[in-house]
Order: sequence, then C-alpha cells, then structure tokens
Amino acid sequence: MKETFQKTTLPNGLCIVTERISQYPSASIGIWVNVGSQDEDDSSRGVSHFLEHLMFKGTPSRSAKEIAEIMDGIGGNLNAFTEKEQTCFYAKVMDKHIPTAMEIMGDMILNSHFPEAEVEREKGVILEEIKMYEDSPDEMVFDLMAKTAWKNHPLGLPILGTKDSILQINRQNLRNFVDQFYVPQHIIISVAGKVKHEQIAALVQKHFNFSRESNHSRNRLTPPQFTPSQVTKYKDTEQAHFCIGMKGISQKDENRYSFSLLDTIVGGSVSSRLFQEIREKRGLVYTISTFQGSYADSAIFGVYGATSPSNLENVTQLVLENLAAVRDKGVTLKELHTAKEHLKGGTSLFLESSTNRMIRMAKDEVYHKRFIPHKEILKKIQKTSLQDTKKLAQEVFQLDALTCAILGPIKEEVKVS
Repeated sequence: MKETFQKTTLPNGLCIVTERISQYPSASIGIWVNVGSQDEDDSSRGVSHFLEHLMFKGTPSRSAKEIAEIMDGIGGNLNAFTEKEQTCFYAKVMDKHIPTAMEIMGDMILNSHFPEAEVEREKGVILEEIKMYEDSPDEMVFDLMAKTAWKNHPLGLPILGTKDSILQINRQNLRNFVDQFYVPQHIIISVAGKVKHEQIAALVQKHFNFSRESNHSRNRLTPPQFTPSQVTKYKDTEQAHFCIGMKGISQKDENRYSFSLLDTIVGGSVSSRLFQEIREKRGLVYTISTFQGSYADSAIFGVYGATSPSNLENVTQLVLENLAAVRDKGVTLKELHTAKEHLKGGTSLFLESSTNRMIRMAKDEVYHKRFIPHKEILKKIQKTSLQDTKKLAQEVFQLDALTCAILGPIKEEVKVS
C-alpha cells in the first residue's frame, strides 16, 4: 500500500500530518495535544485525564448530548485517551463527513467551558474509574512497579490521579492547565484515510485558528532515574501478580527496532522463551509476557506474569534464569529469523487500520519530527544481527539492578534476585 504522507505547519505553530489512502471510504482524525500526566505537578495529579473527560461535556454552542447526536447522525465514532506524554481526541468517519467531524472537534478543544456542575459530576465518574482500576490487579501492578522504579517522578505516577487529588481539582485548575498546555505549538492534527491534504489544512485553519502562548515546554522535567528496589503489596486475590522491570530503550533510541526483536524472542510472542518454558512446558502460569514502557527520554522493559502464590518464587526464578541465558549466550539464528518475520508481519498488519496509521504519524512527529516510512522500518528490522541482540541483552538485562513489584495474597516479602 503506497504511503502518501504530507505535512504542514501553520503560522500559529500547529502541525498537520496526513496520509492519503484512496481505497478507504473513511478517515481517522486525531487531535494530539503533546501533554500528559508527566506534565502534572502535585496540585494537578490526574488533571490531563480529567480534561479528556470534560472536553465531551459541551460548549456554548452545543450540549454534550448534541455532540453525541451529531456524531451518531453521521455514523461516526468519537473518543479520546490520555497517556503519560500525550492526550488524543480522535474520530473515525466516512470521508464525506470529515468537515462535520473537524468542526465538532475544533469546538470541543477550543470552546469547552467546563461548567462547575459537570466538573463535580465527573469527579464521581473518575472516582468510579479509579475503583475499577483498583479491582484489576493485572493493571495495578504495572503502576506499582513504575512508581517503585521511578520513585515519585510524574512519569511513574498513575494517569488517573488519586482519590484525594481528583477531589481537589476545580474548574480553575482545569482552565489553568488548558491555558498552559493546550496551545498551537503543542498540537498535532493527524489524519489518515480518503483525504486530501489541502482540504484538511483548510479545515484546520478554519476550526483551529487560534493563538495562545505558553512558556512551558513539553519536556521540561528532568528524566527519572531508574531505582532498583522491590515492593510487595498485599491484595486479596487468587493469584500473585508480578512485574520485574529494568531500564529499557526509549522512543528516540536508534536501537528500538533491534530491541523489539529481542523483546519478541524473550516474551513477546507465543513461541517466545518465557511463554514456552513457563506456561507450555511447566504449566505454572496462564499469562507470562514481556512489556516495554517507552517514552521520549526514559523507558522500562520488563516481564509481567501471574501465578498461584505457592509458585511465585519458582516462576520469578525461571524468569531471571531465562533472561540471564539470553544475556550470556545470546539467541539463535532461528529465533532471530522467526522474530523478524513476526515483527515485520505485525507492523504490516498494523497498517491495515486507518486509526493505527493516524496514531503512527502523530507519534513519529512527536518523537522524531519526521514521518518514518514503512520500508525503512522493515529494513532496520531485517538488518539486525545476532551480535546486535546480544549487545542489547547485555546492556538491558542488568539482573543485579532490578525493580520488582508483587501484588497479591503475599504476606511475606518474596526476594527476587
């Protein structure tokens, strides 16, 4: 599928990136605000996510219900998500309805007025979301690990905030955050599908033609320092959930594709070493996998699993033994070949979705300030050698400098080393 990427930066600093996919009858539109929970301070924990909710609650020209009815009436989807470093508002519509979707989204981003009653009502919704998250140990353990590894740096704190921080947020906090960070220089509008770049640029100029200055840069904080440590938190669950983490490869690191191959071999697929050894061969887990939390200047690589409390020590020891084997002996040529085909196939299938293409363009612009063609990605994957993977394993798999978080019915600390 031919990639037809175009980019325009408007005089106000707002960036537009598009990719035309003429065979699609639809388009995915993303309004990316280059701000997330990492940019919050102690007085505003959870405010990025709170704002994501409130942008759907109405403007002076239309209510929340009217926004929903308009989008339903054109058969479109409208949603949003908040990450550590970005907030994204996105829609998918038929190509003929792009002007309507762009007008609605511009109105939301620029004119949402956050009525006090809506702010108070939404607090209840977010508090319920926090409770739902606390009922999900397989999610909670990741935040526990990040907070332990990165101490109290904002990058390691929960995106949702805490019960106390949410209760303290008021309309003025929200307004101040918008004024500081929702500025043209921090916004990327990414559109993929049956679009013409000139049409999108004209619509953006019409609906996002605003000026707002901010003296806050997106990456204004010192990156967190990785701190090896261990934490065990009791929770009345059937399984013990664990994350074993170490310093990883950031979004800007040129070795990120090679490391993704190593990740795939160790625990990123059903043929991986950890899955085959711990689940298939020994039957000690249902879930075991590796993960990467990669950001602009920092990253954590790790292993997540869940097992019966009586098996926890055995499972974590097997994880460390497998990591040590890869670090010391490297991987096989067959493993590398399989991982390359798996990763190349995965990146190619990823591009079958216009939403995924929209996300990829925005992330490329955020982290690299350029569009990275698919052929370039495939070439970098293919040229990775056995020596490349071994060098990365030796760099990352520092097993004497681990952070481990355990969440479950564990009353005594289990030493992971």
